[in-house]
Amino acid sequence: MIKRFIQQLFNKRTKAEVAINKADSAPIDGAKRITASTHKIDKNLISQAALKTCEGLQKAGFEAFIVGGAVRDLLMNVKPKDFDVATDATPEEVYKVFRRSRIIGKRFRLVHVLWGQETIEVSTFRGHHLADGDAQTNDSGRIIRDNIFGNLTEDAARRDFTANALYYNAATEEVLDFHNGVADLKNNLLRMIGDPTTRYQEDPVRMLRAVRLSAKLGLKIEKNTEAPIQKLADLLQDVPPSRLFDEML
Repeated sequence: MIKRFIQQLFNKRTKAEVAINKADSAPIDGAKRITASTHKIDKNLISQAALKTCEGLQKAGFEAFIVGGAVRDLLMNVKPKDFDVATDATPEEVYKVFRRSRIIGKRFRLVHVLWGQETIEVSTFRGHHLADGDAQTNDSGRIIRDNIFGNLTEDAARRDFTANALYYNAATEEVLDFHNGVADLKNNLLRMIGDPTTRYQEDPVRMLRAVRLSAKLGLKIEKNTEAPIQKLADLLQDVPPSRLFDEML
């Protein structure tokens, strides 16, 4: 059934335009720094709760960025469904900054910061799990426990697709692009960071995400990113149904 669902999604395509012209700003810490005058993100599309979360962490002395799919959608002039924040603060430190928050998760520890009816998910920068014995994988290579914290550059390398390794600094209104995600978006490409087979084995849900994002945003899956999907689709059978359901929303 999962294979059939993936095949059906492969046949769906929609269109979305990137709201930028180029990303040729000066590099910073291995990333391209894209200014507001270049990326032209519509600030009216940005959640005030996400902005307040970043502001609170930055005032407490931490780094904080809106990250991932929200930044990708903003660059495509699409209103994000939800907003995530990445920071160098640990979950315990985030919890101390925000009175209305709670630490969740075992596989990946996160903090949910509550603003009225809106919840902002805050994650600590991830490090390279292979360098630490605290991370655990199963026989197929799927990561089943990983609370290895790192820096911003390492966190970007741990993201799934180049288009999701984008960080928006609310204070400077700059986007940091570590893996040429903006260029891939401009070319309507969805590209995996690192070796696709390994990354799918680490988290099989990435296969479903690739096909879903391709269908939703009209992005063509880059050939090396697409090649292993049907061969590895059976790995999705071992993923908890709740994660599969969340990915299909």
